[in-house]
Amino acid sequence: MSDGELSRPIWPAYPLSAFVAGLGHCYLGEWKRGASWFGLYVLAIAFLSARTLSGAFTVSEPFFVTALQFDSVSYLDVAVPLAVLIICLLDVYLIGLTKRTAPLAAVSGEARSNGS
Repeated sequence: MSDGELSRPIWPAYPLSAFVAGLGHCYLGEWKRGASWFGLYVLAIAFLSARTLSGAFTVSEPFFVTALQFDSVSYLDVAVPLAVLIICLLDVYLIGLTKRTAPLAAVSGEARSNGS
């Protein structure tokens, strides 16, 4: 870890991940993990919402009018993408916790090795 990464605050990763799944991971430097979370979130929305959005592309009504009809949205269409987002936030929290405690462990490990 470089000094630039240590001086960067971790807290912006949380709202970034809440806004777009995987964006907080990218902020923390976990690019592959962030891309994986983003891909998983997009797949969850695409496949589980396909039934909800299937009628959205008819010529009779514009897409945004059909998308705003909340009566046609089922619990499962919302629950799985939301669960992916919540687990993504938990993962960002654990990565941030690890990055926050890693410098403390390194400093205390150096103090013990120098003191022996």
